[in-house]
Amino acid sequence: MFATASKASPQTEHLPSWGALLERFYARLNLPLPSMARLLDQDVPEPYRRLLVHSHDMTPTLEGFYRQPMCIAVLSREREEGAYLREVILKPAGEARPVEYGVIRICLDNLPATARQRVLEEERPLGNILQTEAVPHLSWPQAFFRVDADSHMTRVLRLRQPGVLYGRRNILLDGSHRLLADVLEVLAPVDNTQPL
Repeated sequence: MFATASKASPQTEHLPSWGALLERFYARLNLPLPSMARLLDQDVPEPYRRLLVHSHDMTPTLEGFYRQPMCIAVLSREREEGAYLREVILKPAGEARPVEYGVIRICLDNLPATARQRVLEEERPLGNILQTEAVPHLSWPQAFFRVDADSHMTRVLRLRQPGVLYGRRNILLDGSHRLLADVLEVLAPVDNTQPL
């Protein structure tokens, strides 16, 4: 179901192809890409495996886990022909602590007009918009990984200190299998006492 690495142990790559979107935003900040290693789905440790290794949108998954709606904060954005790219954090409503850092390329031309307008308003995460606007789509994870949090991720996720984080690269397709979005999602550390 999921595109994963071979059975060999994870390899750290300077610029993995599935990390190209992250590299684009890091290049704008004149930052080197953090150390990233691809993982097989079964090698993603709990509780991150339950939060990442599935074919659901991340927004409703996080909302179910934290039992609160997710809010979005856009850190940077850019437009290109037919697409809108942004760097974001997600956090539970009413809380300051981010629970996810992400970079996303949204194919505006493939979205219905109302969903496209809501994306550009920058008030809700894409997963919430697709759900509330009833846009048929498929979530298709392409890679799972661990990443060494650098100064940028440490700052935007408000971490006390750098550490190992886990994430995935995911693509969203519409009912005709046209690309809706390409996203790289990195989770903040999860409290192991949080019920799953």
